[in-house]
Amino acid sequence: MLTPEQVAWRCAEIMWPDDHAARGLGMKIEAVSPGTATLSMSVRPDMVNGHGICHGGFIFAVADSAFAYACNSFNHRTVAAGVDINFLAPAHLGDLLTARGQARQQAGRSGVYDIEVTNQANKLIAVFRGRAARIKGHFFDPGENTA
Repeated sequence: MLTPEQVAWRCAEIMWPDDHAARGLGMKIEAVSPGTATLSMSVRPDMVNGHGICHGGFIFAVADSAFAYACNSFNHRTVAAGVDINFLAPAHLGDLLTARGQARQQAGRSGVYDIEVTNQANKLIAVFRGRAARIKGHFFDPGENTA
């Protein structure tokens, strides 16, 4: 029998090889536990816009990825039903962005998750709220041998 923490990591391990977007953007999974996830990403030159700051789409991407790993940490396949993001401060070339997400509510098929994106100085860059919807399927059979 797996602990909830082991279930969360097993789900992340199954998702990661097919997560070409997160891997292609250089994201790293820093932590995963039931209802929570932390991912990081460095701002590269190809992520900077015409204002000389990180394009908001990349900030959104790291927040959305933390949301995905947090809401999929219970061995129920889950997708976004809607999101809202507020950009509070610019991110710059070379910044290390860290997105920390956690469940505010997960009941039945619906959940609400809050994600904060900070830089290496722990400055708040963005806040993101995601609404999750569980779909059919699991990542693995809880009775399978995962050793």
